[in-house]
Amino acid sequence: MSNDEADDSRELGVEFGELEGELESYDYPATTEELVDEYGDHELELPNGTTTFGEIMEPYQEDAGEEFEDAGEVKQAVLNMVGSEAVGRQGYSDRGADEDAEDQESF
Repeated sequence: MSNDEADDSRELGVEFGELEGELESYDYPATTEELVDEYGDHELELPNGTTTFGEIMEPYQEDAGEEFEDAGEVKQAVLNMVGSEAVGRQGYSDRGADEDAEDQESF
């Protein structure tokens, strides 16, 4: 996969990879159970490791009536469930200084 393709399937810290295309081509509406049966083993890359689509969607499986109308709804559900796992370093500041450090000087 080229860098451009990787960038196209990364959203808010989640790399969907091939799963993105699979979700786009799926015949909706679909239940969580149907999607997990089909794509549960697909890995999603996060900044701090990987997880599977099935693991992320586990809380949605408790609501048997949950239906998704399109791939956008499924991707949004994934993004809602990953939470802070999709964020890089916690407490990171692009200023390069720890806000609590007493010996740091702001320019």
